[in-house]
Amino acid sequence: MKKILALLLVSLLAACTSIVKVEGDQVINNRMAVKLTDAWNKVDLPGNKQPFDVWTQEGLTIDHLRFWAAVGNNQEMMKRPPGASVPQGGKAARLPTYVAGMQPDQLVSLFENLYAADGSIVTMNKVEPAVFAGEKGVRFEFSVTRKSDDVQLRGVGWVVVKKSELFAATFVAPRMSFFPRLLPKAESVVKTALIKG
Repeated sequence: MKKILALLLVSLLAACTSIVKVEGDQVINNRMAVKLTDAWNKVDLPGNKQPFDVWTQEGLTIDHLRFWAAVGNNQEMMKRPPGASVPQGGKAARLPTYVAGMQPDQLVSLFENLYAADGSIVTMNKVEPAVFAGEKGVRFEFSVTRKSDDVQLRGVGWVVVKKSELFAATFVAPRMSFFPRLLPKAESVVKTALIKG
C-alpha cells in the first residue's frame, strides 16, 4: 500500500512539474557556470523551490544531478516538502544547514543528513580531497536505500567553500545499471564547474 501511495504521489507531482531541456553553457544561481556536452532535463517542482538546481537524464525517480551555488552562512540545504509530517510535540527536525567554518567531515555530513531526511538509509563509503569548481574541496561517495521503495542507489558528491559560501554538486542513481551508465555524463558536467565572482 505504501508503494502504491508513493507512486501516486510521484505521478501527481509529475503532472505539476516543469521540465525544460538544458544544454550548452548554464549558470546556477548566478554564481556557478557549467558547460553541457549532453542535454539534461532541468526540473522545477511548483510550490517547492529548493536552494539547488536539479537536472535529470531519465527522470527524477531514476537519476538526479543537483547543484548548490553560493549557499550562505546558516542557510538550509533543502526546503521541507509541502505537507511533510511533523512529529508529535509539534517540532520538526532541523534541516541540514550550512554554517560557515564547517570542517570537511561536517560538510559531508550535511549531504548524508540531506539524503536521509526522508527516512532513507545513507552510508558514506569514501571521502577524499578533490578539486571542484576550481577550488580545493572534498569528493565523497555514498549509498542510499531509498525509503519509499527500497531501491539501492549510489551517489557521488563534491563540495567546496569559497569566501564562506558553499558550492556543491551530487549525482545519484540506482546502483546496478543507471549509476555506472550515467555517471560519466554527470562527471563531464561537474568537471566544467567554475565559481563566478
